[in-house]
Amino acid sequence: MLRKRTLLLAVLFLLGLGLGLAWFHPTAAYYRTLIWARVYYALRPPQAQVFRPGEKAYTATVPPTSAGYTRVAPRSPTPSGSAGATSVPAPTAARPTTTPTPVWTPPSLPSRVNLALQHHEYQLWNNCGPATLSMALAYWGWEGGQKVVAQGTKPNPRDKNVTPADMERFVEHRLHYGLAWRAGGRLDLLKAFLAARYPVLIEQGFYAPDVEGWMGHYRLFFGYDDEERVFLAHDSYLGPNQSIPYDEIEARWADFNRIFLVVYPPYHETSVRDLLGPWNNAAWAWEQALTQARHDALIRQGADRFFALFNQGEALTHLGRYAEAAAAFDRAFDFYATLPEEERPWRLLWYRDAPYLAYYGVGRYRDVIALADFTLGAMSEPVLEEAYYWRGMARAALGETEAARADLQKALELNPLYQPARQALTHLNATP
Repeated sequence: MLRKRTLLLAVLFLLGLGLGLAWFHPTAAYYRTLIWARVYYALRPPQAQVFRPGEKAYTATVPPTSAGYTRVAPRSPTPSGSAGATSVPAPTAARPTTTPTPVWTPPSLPSRVNLALQHHEYQLWNNCGPATLSMALAYWGWEGGQKVVAQGTKPNPRDKNVTPADMERFVEHRLHYGLAWRAGGRLDLLKAFLAARYPVLIEQGFYAPDVEGWMGHYRLFFGYDDEERVFLAHDSYLGPNQSIPYDEIEARWADFNRIFLVVYPPYHETSVRDLLGPWNNAAWAWEQALTQARHDALIRQGADRFFALFNQGEALTHLGRYAEAAAAFDRAFDFYATLPEEERPWRLLWYRDAPYLAYYGVGRYRDVIALADFTLGAMSEPVLEEAYYWRGMARAALGETEAARADLQKALELNPLYQPARQALTHLNATP
């Protein structure tokens, strides 16, 4: 009997040890996170929460700058300000100017193009961006794979998003390739690139078959067929050789201000610039995005109208028109609160941080902090370096130096590659 009991205890011990090792094994991270997310979201449904800006009546003027950074000093008095606030360099959309540009006329295009991309990668956890960029690079002979891209763009596997700017830095600084990304794209522009034998990435909204609610997504286009009215795409989630209807692309591409990306070897620079035409001027591109978003807001309903309102704020932010942008975001968030809970795209702020810059740019620091608190609090895993960064920036502007330092350090802990936080922290530590 004693021997049987000892054997049973040994079996139970080994079983428990095996389960424990499996639970903490890196490959189990996805399942642990999934379980925790379901519990967290069941207790605190993110779609039931809304952000309500509290400083709508307050607007301050930010002096224009042509540099990539500007020091935005605290206003006096601020709506909830304090003495001794610290000025920290903040990334900003330079206030650009546009010159009249002729309306773009698409070139004569074939009715069908297929670049027949052979390389496809299914995405790893939270790895849509790196996987899609890796597929685009593979077309030009690069063999690094999505893990290499992830290490150069989002070394924390829990990070939910890679932005076009993250991709641009990786491609240009690490690989010495070129990457052009612009807003305000058009289907015929995508076709022009494909006809010239350049695959194109787009950033779009996505409803995944096994995931509740809306999320952001990248796709790689390698062809189109006008007769079938489809683009041919490699999708890191759904699989290779997808046929995506034009109407579906128009609907969901609009969720991200019709952003497109083209990666290319450096010796193709002239050809890409020729194809871009007026989109070479980023400000002109954002003006097109703004015009389209205003049109969409008039004709679309429900969540699609919310995206159009939000897109206006984003375009205005990139154009340096912060007061107008802040007002546009106020309207977007107010409209969001009227949507039925099941329609709310509650993951949106995982991918877009323009509202922070708009509110910061007009001195609405408490709204910046409230938006960051709202965003992080609605996540089962508060892994979003941009939210910590902007909360730190707002706290620095209000003189809450230690809290600001902690936020900036957290942003760097989550993503050591996030240079805005590193620069802000360096400046904050050097300030008497």
